[in-house]
Amino acid sequence: MSGYAPAEAARRSGFSLDTLRYYEKIGLLADVGRTAGGQRVFSDDDLSWLVLFRCLRDTGMPIAQMCRYAQLAREGEHTTDERRALLERHAVRVEDQMRLLQRQYDHLREKIRFYERLPGPGPEAGQPTAAARPGS
Repeated sequence: MSGYAPAEAARRSGFSLDTLRYYEKIGLLADVGRTAGGQRVFSDDDLSWLVLFRCLRDTGMPIAQMCRYAQLAREGEHTTDERRALLERHAVRVEDQMRLLQRQYDHLREKIRFYERLPGPGPEAGQPTAAARPGS
């Protein structure tokens, strides 16, 4: 088993030290080891959890659902169906958000193409025009 100091765990996970402490405090990250001096030592297993938590957080899963997932996982194999269902519901929400973002991205790219077709000086001129209004 490898052990990682809090700063290294933060670096590897992309979470701040404050977030790591918070996740431990609320029970999302459980049973983090300690040195004889009381300093937290993160295991490879802890880092695996943090990778999952990064994915879930980055895709918008609320903390309460992340906690529920972690609780179910710690309860054992008999919770696999409920864990899968929780992740499937989240995946549907992520897919909906991706579709919305794609529509908004397409709209944004169309607006950029609109400005690229305008005659005159480029954007570096810094002079607003009537066509630069948000709805134009």
